[in-house]
Amino acid sequence: MADEYRPRIIDAELLRRLKSTGAVVIEGPKWCGKSTTGFHHSNSAIYMDNPALKNQYALFAEENPDLILDGDTPRLIDEWQLAPVIWDAVRYKVDHRLGMGQFILTGSAKPSDRTKISHSGTGRFAWLRMRPMSLFESGDSSGKISLGELFSNPSAQVGCETTSSLETIAYLTCRGGWPIATILDKDVALEPARNYYDAVVNVDIRQIDGVDRSVERAKRLMRSYARFQGTQTPASQLTADINGNGQNIIEEKTAREYLNVLRAMFVIEDMCAWNPNLKSKTAIRTAETLYFVDPSIATASLGVGPGDLMNDLKTFGLMFETLCVRDLRVYSQALDGEVFHYRDKNGLECDAIVHLRDGRYGLIEIKIGGEAAINEAAANLLKLASKIDTDRMKSPSFLMILTAVGSFAYRRADGVIIVPINTLRD
Repeated sequence: MADEYRPRIIDAELLRRLKSTGAVVIEGPKWCGKSTTGFHHSNSAIYMDNPALKNQYALFAEENPDLILDGDTPRLIDEWQLAPVIWDAVRYKVDHRLGMGQFILTGSAKPSDRTKISHSGTGRFAWLRMRPMSLFESGDSSGKISLGELFSNPSAQVGCETTSSLETIAYLTCRGGWPIATILDKDVALEPARNYYDAVVNVDIRQIDGVDRSVERAKRLMRSYARFQGTQTPASQLTADINGNGQNIIEEKTAREYLNVLRAMFVIEDMCAWNPNLKSKTAIRTAETLYFVDPSIATASLGVGPGDLMNDLKTFGLMFETLCVRDLRVYSQALDGEVFHYRDKNGLECDAIVHLRDGRYGLIEIKIGGEAAINEAAANLLKLASKIDTDRMKSPSFLMILTAVGSFAYRRADGVIIVPINTLRD
């Protein structure tokens, strides 16, 4: 199995955490590769969702957790949240063994019964978020432009040639970064995303905590959420969108509950607002921006494919933005950073800000392409950069426009970097 393993960007981070903490928790949506990655770095494993042993494992977890925990370390405990009592048992074992890298816990949902967890695990656990594959991980990006190098050497020469087509990016957006989809023939590679969506609305959203939720409401909510990708739309507006024409399909309270469940399953991952130090007092909008963890969930929710996106460039732009945000999150996490958005009361916006823990940051706009759109985005980036109080925080390491198409990655005369998404890596 080791020979078949496809390396992921998260591997290096996982190895570092295993050297510095007793247990590492890998969280993320189903099918994104958590179990495979955890198994690759473990010396023994137990799968809590094994249908033949699931009930027996749950009993062991309650009555004799050593039967679950004993094994060569690092020991993988896959889908640990199915038996939340395991958490305290792992914490206790880590305390008394006094060694690093003892356990890898993977989970595709937050535990539904938190009453069985009595200790936070502070100091014993480290958390890693895993997402579907970025374009670089799936082999669809050349990786000639390194986000890390842009931070370490902001004035370095930027330039490379590339070939990309809008049709290819539309296909990659609908295919998504699901590991299985990246190795399938193109004629069937769109199916995993559709199957994932079907599983979420028909099974997962109802099984996570035993509540028998409506399949139809789940479908309508995910469809509405997909239409508002990349916006700061509140739950009240999503509810109004679903209940159009005077219908009463869902109440706002119920919509919020469904959204919380989707977050617990890592299906949606909203983006927080960036709060920089500015030269003038400007009210910054703090609402979160809506994103699915992968753009293919949005296209599956809307029931559209690559051809539909090519015929509706406005929708394509929103879906492409979600693809870029997914990749930026994967790359920035490897650099010990996070991705935020910016919007103020005057309407000045920035699609993505990659902010590293040491205070360095880069401002990024996302555009499908076209000279007019790129010029507008560049002016927007320069305007925001001019507002930042560089006496109180660092100047941006770079200003970037991520594009769907383009023949080159290059630096403009005004300093703004143009980067086709199929050239970027961590």
